[in-house]
Amino acid sequence: MVKFLIIRFSSIGDIVLTTPVIRCLKNQVDGAVIHYLTKEQYSGILMPNPHIDRLWLYKNNMRELILQLQNEKFDYIIDLHHNIRTQRIKNKLRTISFSFNKLNYLKWLLVNLKINKLPDIHIVDRYLNTLKVFDVKNDNKGLDYFIQKEKSDTIHPVLSEIPQKYIALVIGAQHETKKATSGKLAEICDKLNFPVVIIGGKDDCKLADAILSQINKNHNIWNTSGKLSLNQSALLVKNALLVITHDTGLMHIAAAFKKKIISIWGNTIPEFGMYPYLPDPDSKIFEIKGLKCRPCSKIGYQSCPKTHFKCMKDQNSDEIAFWAKKHID
Repeated sequence: MVKFLIIRFSSIGDIVLTTPVIRCLKNQVDGAVIHYLTKEQYSGILMPNPHIDRLWLYKNNMRELILQLQNEKFDYIIDLHHNIRTQRIKNKLRTISFSFNKLNYLKWLLVNLKINKLPDIHIVDRYLNTLKVFDVKNDNKGLDYFIQKEKSDTIHPVLSEIPQKYIALVIGAQHETKKATSGKLAEICDKLNFPVVIIGGKDDCKLADAILSQINKNHNIWNTSGKLSLNQSALLVKNALLVITHDTGLMHIAAAFKKKIISIWGNTIPEFGMYPYLPDPDSKIFEIKGLKCRPCSKIGYQSCPKTHFKCMKDQNSDEIAFWAKKHID
């Protein structure tokens, strides 16, 4: 038996991107026992994963958590978060550890000086590089996302109204500069002339309402923002003919389901290595290249630092809608 502790505290997309590490360790290392540590609010992403033997949840009590982890006597720690908190855990457990290289200096060069020295490698492969010593290879099966069945009384009635064939429009993102404007998203919906299901969290309800107020053909739109759990939203993504999304967690969940993905990029760029990983080959990235201010951040802002927000306002809704209609079955 070889006992591993994988650590990734957040967030949705980053955790989903670690799933090849979980699977490849479990399947390629004889006797591998996989423990995984994340924040309590992300437990639903990993709890159904059959490759995890035990899930540990951080609940803002680090001292108690470390005491429990020390009793497990892990053989190795795979640190895929690599911050002060994970360093404290590694120091206390005194176990051989392998840490993910976040390439923060190279990202700083690209954001601040527009010098790109980043390796042309997806973050999934960089995660897997931490396993080289175990002779673990990428199985090229992509990402995993396992949907846990929910109780019938927690399922929102809006799900029964959604047509069998639709395009999923994921409107959320952690930062505003990753999101297209409500007007741009409304334009796309109008030009699609096809059933569209809007997917977003509680924080996206105002954006969804703004989109709906600007759509001329809203009889073809179903708004689920703020009404569904993450797993229910993931199920909508799984069943969609095509997914239009920002650079956000559900984009990676869509990649796990091998969906056709249209990803719309604002202030962040695919060169950071977090573009859709092994999705359907008919996927497409839309971005405004040649902007001197882009990327303005490796994560995002609440508003455009230059105020013009060209990275989203200049997106071509005609091209996005044309590509979508061309690739729906």
